[in-house]
Amino acid sequence: MEGSTAVTSPAEGSSSRRVNPFGTPGDEPPENPFSTPVAATPIAESLTSRRSPHTRNASTYEVAGPRRRFKSSRLKGEFEKPWLEKSKKEVNWDSIIFYTCIFIGLGIGGFLCWKETQGIPNYEYCLIMDDHFENLDNWNHEVQMGGFGTGTFDWTTTDKANSYVDAEGLHIVPTLTLESTEITYDQLVHGHTVNLTTDGRSDGKCTSDEKATDDEWETRWPCAAVSNSTKGQIINPVRSARLNTKGKKTIRYGRVEVTARMPRGDWLWPAIWMMPQDSIYGEWPKSGEIDIAESRGNDARKYSMGDNLVSSALHWGTATENDRWRRSYGEWGGKRVRYTDDFHTYGLEWSEKYLFTWLDGRLRQVIFFDFTKNKNLWTYGEFAGESVNGSVPVDPWGSTGRPNTPFDQSFFLILNVAVGGTNGWFPDAVGGKPWADRSETPMRDFWKANETWLPSWGPKEERGMVVKSVKMWQQGQC
Repeated sequence: MEGSTAVTSPAEGSSSRRVNPFGTPGDEPPENPFSTPVAATPIAESLTSRRSPHTRNASTYEVAGPRRRFKSSRLKGEFEKPWLEKSKKEVNWDSIIFYTCIFIGLGIGGFLCWKETQGIPNYEYCLIMDDHFENLDNWNHEVQMGGFGTGTFDWTTTDKANSYVDAEGLHIVPTLTLESTEITYDQLVHGHTVNLTTDGRSDGKCTSDEKATDDEWETRWPCAAVSNSTKGQIINPVRSARLNTKGKKTIRYGRVEVTARMPRGDWLWPAIWMMPQDSIYGEWPKSGEIDIAESRGNDARKYSMGDNLVSSALHWGTATENDRWRRSYGEWGGKRVRYTDDFHTYGLEWSEKYLFTWLDGRLRQVIFFDFTKNKNLWTYGEFAGESVNGSVPVDPWGSTGRPNTPFDQSFFLILNVAVGGTNGWFPDAVGGKPWADRSETPMRDFWKANETWLPSWGPKEERGMVVKSVKMWQQGQC
């Protein structure tokens, strides 16, 4: 029919190209030689059978011709295959060297650690005291008023108000003299004499062997005090206690552990320390002193060296003026800890080769002093050629030939709570200190400012040092 387009059936033509009945000649896309004619596939046939009546019949499409045979592009014959010649992975020398070095380093580190452990002495110890303070049989009271060489303001007594035992342990409590004696305020500051050599005193007889001259009677003698307002002298305004194990429990090398809670209050000075039993090498500090733990009762939030700090030291020298304690001093503290709040354990380990103190465990060392690193303390202290009070000191320790002299003799333990002092333990002009060390009337100045420090003391449970237990071991077999 004119105007219509004839469609050639598959039988009438040899071409398999599909014709677009709605297009114009030349619109057909080029034939894809690798495609499969749509009408020749089962899916296409299914689709055409589902067309709407408006679509053309499947017979309008040509049937696909024969498929082209796939032609492989694979090369024929023998060819080189270099990737097969090294089928195994190459050796990674970088990794081998790296891990070998790590292994060698771990081995060397382990060996060095083992070697160091072999050098640690494995001493035997004999427990000579395990005191939980059911009584005070192991202890002596020291009764004095002279400040024990440090200028402290307390009068140490045997009064049960100043030292007693209960379920918590030993309490060492400072009290005001006006509260615990019959001394009046007027007598405290003028016109009164306290003589501790009098027999039958309820607060203890003087334990000092020091003899007094006429000049020392009123000012420096440990066994008496005289108040004189003209001279600025007063009776010790505070009473406390000081206990020791002298003649009862001593060690020459060994260990000490003291579990205690420190006292709270301004200008309180608690101490756990040791002194020589016989002072073989002479008066202090020739025969040495071991300070296991010392602290201050001042609130650390207001005082930079307060109750968050604990220190240890060794004292040794040929005279008071050349005490070399700074060469064997250490301290331990923290911003969030206050040793007045809880109980802590203060320890000492001491041998012929070393001495160290610790806090709440041997790994937390406050000081460690290795005696073997120096020929002797005379050499380490550099005393030779020094002048003290116009005289040249003589080596008091050289005759022993031991590097740890004077710390080679028996020492006893001391527990006390002192108040104030003029030896520099409380530095001048720090924390509102109400007296000066070089003042002619330091004790009176301290007492006159009692309104500034007394409120910080609180009840006796807080102002006192509480010692829960004390253990002492002697090095060697029992």
